[in-house]
Order: sequence, then structure tokens, then C-alpha cells
Amino acid sequence: MENPAEWGGGRGRRVVVIGGGVAGSLIAKSLQFDADLTLIDPKDYFEIPWASLRATVEPLFAERSLIHHKDYLVNGRLIVSKVTSITHKEVLTADGHQVAYDYLVVATGHYDPVPVTRADRFEEYLIENKKIKAADSILIVGGGPTGVELAAEIAVDFPQKKVTLVHDGSRLLEFIGPKASDKTLEWLKNKNVEVKLMQSVDMSSNTNTSGGNRTYFTSSGETIKADFHFLCTGKPPGSEWLRETYLKDRIDNFGRLKVDENLRVKGHRNIFAVGDVTDIKEPKQGYAAQKHSLVAAKNLKVLMSGGNESKLAKYEPRSSPKIIVSLGRQDAVAQFPFTTIIGLVPGMIKSKDLYVGKTRKKMGLNPK
Repeated sequence: MENPAEWGGGRGRRVVVIGGGVAGSLIAKSLQFDADLTLIDPKDYFEIPWASLRATVEPLFAERSLIHHKDYLVNGRLIVSKVTSITHKEVLTADGHQVAYDYLVVATGHYDPVPVTRADRFEEYLIENKKIKAADSILIVGGGPTGVELAAEIAVDFPQKKVTLVHDGSRLLEFIGPKASDKTLEWLKNKNVEVKLMQSVDMSSNTNTSGGNRTYFTSSGETIKADFHFLCTGKPPGSEWLRETYLKDRIDNFGRLKVDENLRVKGHRNIFAVGDVTDIKEPKQGYAAQKHSLVAAKNLKVLMSGGNESKLAKYEPRSSPKIIVSLGRQDAVAQFPFTTIIGLVPGMIKSKDLYVGKTRKKMGLNPK
């Protein structure tokens, strides 16, 4: 079997990054000229996740938000495969690679089974978009940021559709303050979205009725008729595979990797973790994941150049981060440390382009 440790070499330390999401792709891009770098990801592209809901109503938007790893990774190695195990010196992949490392970065985010190729992911958006266009009524299950943003996108682009959102919590967007939740609920109601709180939907019991319309049953005994549904409930951390590995003792009860202030996995001097898979106490946001990557990249450069550990940068989570949830193409709800606002002003910050141009620029690509 070929050993990638023998490929190309000579470019210094071997760094392996597992996971090509927000955090993994940025750290791979940042280190590709400083290390002998390998990125291992189960798919051949990076997707800007906060743009995915816009792509559902406007598939062409995904042309810019789905990025081939090879477009930004011009000086590194890409292995498109799942990782099956890690030891203290190498990473094993499902397709049979054994990749030796001097430094390892775990950036596996949340578990989210998506197609392997960019073309298939794009096709998925086209299919979902056709379904939305053909439907008269749509059910959305889950009132976190994904469910709320999707309901808003559909309500704005397809105002004639009947949209119902069911959430098991007492308010929408529970990760931010109640004021923002109330304003969001009011905004959705004004757009004729029917919101049902404190209820869950029994996904196993929905039945087909005539004309393709389905009947769904809620926990409080209500029935909802809809042509199809989107499930927007939380995704588990992408750490299940780690439970059989060398890092199994470093996973907390929530499935997150325990890291120190330098973003190293506790007890390991040469293994870092970044993004949503870490146990850092903060909202799991793309903005924070990008920050993790920049701090960890800086620290890896210090270590690879033989620098002193006292020079390592510390990651400090923001105590009250600004949070913006987009509501369709123009509006958004924003929670800043001292105030909460809804409407066009926060919408101007995020909703038009959803930071896609900004993110592409960060990855060294044309924003357009």
C-alpha cells in the first residue's frame, strides 16, 4: 500500500487536517505553503453552510457557495474519503490510505451526510427547489436558526405557499435572547407562516393522502397537512468515529473534543481541534470556527518553526457575540450586546449575500 508520508515530502512538517468544513478548509488553506499538508474530507468540496438555505430557494446561489477543495488548496494533498481511525502517528481512511502526521487537526464539525461530489450536491438543490415550486404547503420541523431561516426564505420567495413551522421549545431561536425570539415570531406571522410551539411531529406516522398531500401528527394531537417536510433539528457532533480511537478519552458527554486555550486537544501537544467539534463554551457559529482556524494555524506555525510554547496564541470566546439570523433576502434579526433589532438594517449586513463574497475572499477566491 502506498504511504502518503513518502509522497512529495521535503516541504517540512506533515500536517493532516480531518474535515473540510468552515474550520478545516480555512486552516488547510492557511497552512498549505508552510507544511506538507494533507486534507481528508468525505466530499470533494467545501460548502458555505450559512448559504445553504438560500440555495434551496435559488439553486444558482450554490454556484458560489459550493467550492471545490482544489480551488483553494493549490499546494496540498486532498484525499476524498472518510477517516476510520487515528493512532498516535497516522490517520487511516476508508479507502485504504495510511497518512502519517507530525501534527493533526480534527475539524469534523457536525455529522451531516451530504453527497460526495459538488455536482451531486448542486443537483440536490435543484431537486429540492423543484419540490418547493410544485408544493402548495410545506412543513418545517425545528425552530432553531436553520428552521427559521428556511421558513423565511420560502415565505419571501414563495409568498403563496402555506408554510407551517413546528418547534418543541417554548420560543424560537432559543440560543439567543427572548426579545429576538419574539420579534422573529411576529415577523414570521406577518409573512403568514403558521408557527406551532411546544409541539413535536411524529415523523414515523405521517401518512399519504390523495394527491400526494401528507398528513402529519403533532405531540398535542393536532394534524397538519403538507405536501412535504424539511427536518431542521440539531445535528450531532461529528465525533462518533473518534470513540474507537486514540482520542476516545478526550470526548465530553456531549460528544465534543476537550481543548485547551491554545486549541490543542487536552493532553496532546501535537493534536489540535477547531470548529463545532470542540467543547468551547460559545454559540456554534461559522464566525467562531473561522477564528479558531486562524488561532490554531498561527500556533502550528510557531510549533513547526521550533518556537517556544510560551509564544502560542490563546483563543478567547466572546462573552456576548453578535448574532444575526437572516429573514429572507432583505430582513434579519440581530442581537448585539446592548440591543436587539429586526428589519432592513441588520438585513443589509447579512441577508443580501449571506457573507458568501466575504468568505470566498477569505479562501483566496474571486468573491463573485
